Amino acid sequence: MSLLKNFSVFSIICITLCFPISTNAAHFDIRNNCGFKVWAAAVPGGGRQLNSGESWPLDVSNITTGGRIWARTGCNFDGAGRGVCQTGDCGGVLQCQGHGLPPNTLAEYALNQFNNLDFFDISLVDGFNVPMDFSPTDNGCTGGIQCTADINGQCPNELKAQGGCNNPCTVFKTDQYCCNNSGSCGPTDFSRFFKD
Repeated sequence: MSLLKNFSVFSIICITLCFPISTNAAHFDIRNNCGFKVWAAAVPGGGRQLNSGESWPLDVSNITTGGRIWARTGCNFDGAGRGVCQTGDCGGVLQCQGHGLPPNTLAEYALNQFNNLDFFDISLVDGFNVPMDFSPTDNGCTGGIQCTADINGQCPNELKAQGGCNNPCTVFKTDQYCCNNSGSCGPTDFSRFFKD
């Protein structure tokens, strides 16, 4: 195992995240590729406003085994870092301590797992607000992942939210869409929409 592993998470339109991982820390480079301002959020890590083209270098200690990174949109914060976001809000604070509210596109990672492997994905479990690309930048791993479809523009009316597209569980709150221990849930037209 090398001493340094690098990954990057990129948002084609809005947010770019890059992270190298070492035995002491993971380093993320979160970049806003959107033509508008976003407020990047990370747990662990906090949050930061990013104008178009700006980056946020974020280091996460090796004690951390996993986390989430997402973009918030339509935010308004005061000088003390209190406010609200249209999508991805995390308790009305700039420096997130908890997960964001739907809708938001998630970059998720799990570090030093089975055989010291690192895992990453883009998840729509909390809906969608911005396109995203998550890619490693070194250590021989070259395969990244992207979620770049126009989900907001094609969002079914029942799932539309200001600035994003909610997941069906957030909207309907039933076992059919949330798959909560019922064992009877399966694919629906709404879940197929997010997979297509």
